[in-house]
Amino acid sequence: MAHEQDQFEVPPAPKYDRDVIEEWLNQFPQLRDLDDPVWQDVLASARPVEIPAGTTVFRDGDGCQNYLFVIDGSVRVQKIAENGREIVLYRVKSGEACILTTSCLLSHQRYPAEGVTETDVRAISIPVPRFDSGIAGSEGFRHFVFSSYGKRIGELIMLVEDVAFGKMDIRLSQYLLDRAEHDEVNRTHQEMAADLGTAREVVSRQLKEFERRGWIGLSRGKISLVDRLSIERHVSGHL
Repeated sequence: MAHEQDQFEVPPAPKYDRDVIEEWLNQFPQLRDLDDPVWQDVLASARPVEIPAGTTVFRDGDGCQNYLFVIDGSVRVQKIAENGREIVLYRVKSGEACILTTSCLLSHQRYPAEGVTETDVRAISIPVPRFDSGIAGSEGFRHFVFSSYGKRIGELIMLVEDVAFGKMDIRLSQYLLDRAEHDEVNRTHQEMAADLGTAREVVSRQLKEFERRGWIGLSRGKISLVDRLSIERHVSGHL
């Protein structure tokens, strides 16, 4: 995991970059064709930002200062308990905006979790006053924000159901299948535990069982899928 830097702050007056704005709009087709005057004011306030990997974009308890649209890269949004346990709520990737940011802006509440860049991130920043005016006066922008919000809420509900009711061996099996590239998963046990919302010891114990069955091979920071077919059968047999 990259070293976490101090919280990111959007520069006060970065240069308007038409080429970057056009690239952003091409990734958000719902916004690209809007032409109402309120949206044009929002668009005029848009500024490109670049955030290094390992930067804390927002912390638990912070107030929201900007609405960010990710062009390139990934932001991990996670909740960390007092005992150090963590769960990854979701990731904001290219062509997406953050549901917690939307929630905080709409409710005027502080962030209930934190966001950290997993890679270098390029994004577009909209200041809060322009976001508020866009929600109030641009039907197209308002529809985009609420449709994105609704989609993410559905994904979070699925995560809650998965954590609360899903069997860990099935969830871990599916995780390995989803994450494998050339039958290898390059994740630590702690990273996997955070993604799955459980303890590292639980993940390590289950992986050892999979290794005993001959399904996987374990090495430092890497898991090899030795018998992918058996893992797939294990998942499909419980669906």
